[in-house]
Amino acid sequence: MKFLVILIASIALCVGNAIPLVPGDNSHYIEGESRYIWMSDGEGVPHLIDLEEPMDAALQNSRNGANNQYWLYTRQNPNNAQILIDGNSNSVWNSNYDGRKPLKVMVHGWNSNGNSGENPIITSAFLDTQDVNVIVVDWRVLASSNYLSAVRGVPGVGQYLGNFIEWLFNTAGGNWNNVHLIGFSLGAHVVGSAGRQAGGRSARITGLDPAGPLWIGNSNALNSNAGQYVEVIHTDGGLLGIFTPIGDADFYPNGGRYPQPGCSSSSCSHSRSILLFASSVRTNHFQGRLCDDINQAQNMQCTGRVFNMGNGIVTKRGSGIYGLTTGSSWPY
Repeated sequence: MKFLVILIASIALCVGNAIPLVPGDNSHYIEGESRYIWMSDGEGVPHLIDLEEPMDAALQNSRNGANNQYWLYTRQNPNNAQILIDGNSNSVWNSNYDGRKPLKVMVHGWNSNGNSGENPIITSAFLDTQDVNVIVVDWRVLASSNYLSAVRGVPGVGQYLGNFIEWLFNTAGGNWNNVHLIGFSLGAHVVGSAGRQAGGRSARITGLDPAGPLWIGNSNALNSNAGQYVEVIHTDGGLLGIFTPIGDADFYPNGGRYPQPGCSSSSCSHSRSILLFASSVRTNHFQGRLCDDINQAQNMQCTGRVFNMGNGIVTKRGSGIYGLTTGSSWPY
């Protein structure tokens, strides 16, 4: 019997450490056990990630977010960014930033940058429906390092972001009650760190399928202390995204896991959170139903009160676990 137990444990260890050969196929992945997982970059190209890979030595002392860039978009410049430089007041005064208007801040994920797909899609959704300031945070220097290095850099990137927004408000006006922070994958944990740096004053935070690998039980992960209202949309839970509820309100479209309708890969399901949110900003048509527990959400058996998923309403408030179904193509 003892030999059988050891044999089973050995097989499980081998499976967990086996290198998957099919690009983008994460069917092998066991949360908290597997060493390797496929992750896509900002262009959708899959990369094999070793979750035990050593940190990038060149970045050991540069994980503080000082390389963050802040790109401003408004209705006066919806397609061409104005660069706001932390500590440089003229860069703000000479821009279209208006402290009287709400502020939307978006943060990309691993191996991406400010031009990656989620940013134009969500920026245009906001500016087409609201007269707001949109700031896209480009943290590509750290985000383009190996995954472990990027994970370790998230707290510093977020802390710099939180301090930048505070400086921006002190320089040119603004109000934390008008701030909505949105982050995808690793970016969701960045906005969590930024929100906590600001003392949880941000009116609203939206986590779009917050990154899962190396984040289970991580004290730096996005949580409900990050803002006045924290909402999470789970679309690839247990693989590239966290499945556990971590916000005030957690939404599980189509069970919150791979495959999302119309998706044939984990990466597609992960990125679906971006498209669902952008669509919700434009139309606010996703009606979640309150669930008794996460199992109901996973099995799409929720029948409780209605609470809409996503949208761009900064004063939105709510709590609980919600399930819903969506379509396979825009607007879902």
